[in-house]
Amino acid sequence: MYSCSDDHQILKWNLLTNDTSVLVKLQDDIYPIDLHWFPKSVSGKKQAGAEIFALTSTDGRIEKSVEAHRGAVLAGRWNHDGTALITGTPVYSVAWAPDSGRVLYTSGRQLVVKPLQPSAKVLQWKAHDGVILKVDWSAVNDLILSGGEDCKYKVWDSYGRLLFSSSAHDYPITAVAWAPDGELFAMGSFHTLRLCDKTGWSYSLEKPSTGSLFSLAWSADGTQLAGACGNGHVLFAHIVEQRWEWKNFEITLTKRRTMQVRNVLNDAVDVLEFRDRVIKASLAHGHLVVTTSLQCYVYSAKNWNTPLIFDLKEGTVSLIVQAERHFLLVDGAEVYVYSYEGRLVSSPKSPGMRMDILNSQSISLSNDTIAIRDTSDERVVFLFEAQTGKAIGDGKPLIHKIEVVLIALDQCGSSNDRRIALIDKNRDLYLTSVRKLGRTHSIHKIGSMVDTLAWNDTANILCGIQDNQFTVWYYPSVVFVDKDLLPKTIFTKDSSEFSRPPQMVSYVGTQVTVRRVDGSLVCTAVSPYPTLLHEYTGSGRWEDALRICRFAKDQTLWSCLAGLAMANKELSTAEVAYAAIGEIDKVQYINFIKDLPSRDSCLAHILLFSGHVQEAEATLLQANLIYHAIQIHINFYNWDRALELAVKYKTHVDTVLAHRQKFLQDFGKQETNKRFLQYSEGVEVDWEKIQAKIEMEFAKERERAANSSVRNSVSIRR
Repeated sequence: MYSCSDDHQILKWNLLTNDTSVLVKLQDDIYPIDLHWFPKSVSGKKQAGAEIFALTSTDGRIEKSVEAHRGAVLAGRWNHDGTALITGTPVYSVAWAPDSGRVLYTSGRQLVVKPLQPSAKVLQWKAHDGVILKVDWSAVNDLILSGGEDCKYKVWDSYGRLLFSSSAHDYPITAVAWAPDGELFAMGSFHTLRLCDKTGWSYSLEKPSTGSLFSLAWSADGTQLAGACGNGHVLFAHIVEQRWEWKNFEITLTKRRTMQVRNVLNDAVDVLEFRDRVIKASLAHGHLVVTTSLQCYVYSAKNWNTPLIFDLKEGTVSLIVQAERHFLLVDGAEVYVYSYEGRLVSSPKSPGMRMDILNSQSISLSNDTIAIRDTSDERVVFLFEAQTGKAIGDGKPLIHKIEVVLIALDQCGSSNDRRIALIDKNRDLYLTSVRKLGRTHSIHKIGSMVDTLAWNDTANILCGIQDNQFTVWYYPSVVFVDKDLLPKTIFTKDSSEFSRPPQMVSYVGTQVTVRRVDGSLVCTAVSPYPTLLHEYTGSGRWEDALRICRFAKDQTLWSCLAGLAMANKELSTAEVAYAAIGEIDKVQYINFIKDLPSRDSCLAHILLFSGHVQEAEATLLQANLIYHAIQIHINFYNWDRALELAVKYKTHVDTVLAHRQKFLQDFGKQETNKRFLQYSEGVEVDWEKIQAKIEMEFAKERERAANSSVRNSVSIRR
């Protein structure tokens, strides 16, 4: 750690040996004000000039080499890749945007965000009632911190919207600093040091006798904090008492190298000791993952005595994300997926992406998929296979129409049915499939004004806060089966108990844990029936699924069962469920599907039921049921496609023309389509012949279906 002072000295502090030495003695007329290190690495690559720092001083110089200003240079900051340096006077504090394309600086009581492009619009707003003394801009969460002479600190988003404002302190706020991972920040004032969550609420308050804290700096791993004090001292602090909870286990970091595990069911306590200081930890899916500066420890909740230990490549883990079968580490500028046995599974790569600034909202993991939001273009989400690290499908990413704020993969079911939920900048909630499987890419909006969300750990149920309502989507994937059912599968209740804006912490079993704006945790219960319904339908226990719906007598459950049954092509169950919610037209259509002679026709009409016209057509054409494919488009009045298929396969052209003529006659219109005019010249429309051909098509299909069933029964007997 390095410090500078009015005594004209720059001191070097060794935190391991507690030795202090003078690095350089400055001239007597130079009083240093601000010091900032050149970035050590960019996208994981070590920088050549990593031993350089910028020093601003009262004589208007930087590094004693650049004549920068007339008067004192009050602030100086390198951008994130070390290609530019910003300084300011009479600006008290400056900060770079995460993309290094904008700068934030203070101007009296105003905050100003200035893009580097000459023609771009400058964003400016009144942020405090007194002069603003300090700002910081997190590269990870894109949030802005400010502190001023009005004795308040505030949290803003990058558009200048206020997210949090503290109550007034006794003295001006003289220092603010984001932790490297963007989860915490520190605030300094006269005899005051406060540790806060990124949403603003306070973890702890210390009252050291140091005078005003003029500057705060975090260690690269985010476990230590240094402060420059008005009385000439340098303050050092360590983060302790962090807590993690999962089901009946509560884990506390009691010392820098010690954790305490408590089972709240029987009050059993285990103490975990580590060789090096703990940097990151995560507790979920029956496993505790702990990273120190050199190693990773994996504990099973069934046995706290024998952890699995392996060495880390970089030792600068900034994020841990867990799934049921494996977990993910962001270590330096690489992403690694490990099994809970310590085996390296994969390491997905995307050129140009800054992996070191990923956070829990921009990366998500399931048993088979990794989703990462691009750090340079926030509309783009990259999708990778968890087992290989390779891009899914054709390698093309998911591109949303506007910037994405949060992504989350569902955790259960097969990889082919994997869904990703995303919240965009407008706070709209969307759901889409990860694997297209030949289908056209479709993204469905399932919510609006959504602040936060979480997937359940044992069923694909989604919960969130939507427009001040606690909302549970019992079967969000129903939009891919029957869009009309979506509003009928949603449970809502008032969320005033959570305050605004709350944050979903977890959704485990039937319990949702929410963090309120004041930092307190609130738990709320969700009905166990939807989870049981997913379990029964997932294992093919349709009678049990019907039994639980009849017992609960809940229209929401019946609607979920209707969608689940259609998704699994379980028509008999779907018929009962749709009848229970009064969807008589769909009951009739399901009966029509059940009476179809061939399996291919049934499959095509189930696809049609869900609105997948192209897939239904492809299924029928592959089964050589040309007439049925043509009839689909006639029923949907897709006249051009119906004629195109009839001409291509040289069959039923007269059928298409006959239906087209009847359609125009019913509406009293004349034919204007050139293609229909062209083909109607040489084709005679005879309804009796057409009807005979149609009956022949159905007879052929019934015969083919009968022969197929005979072949199947013969093979079974053999």
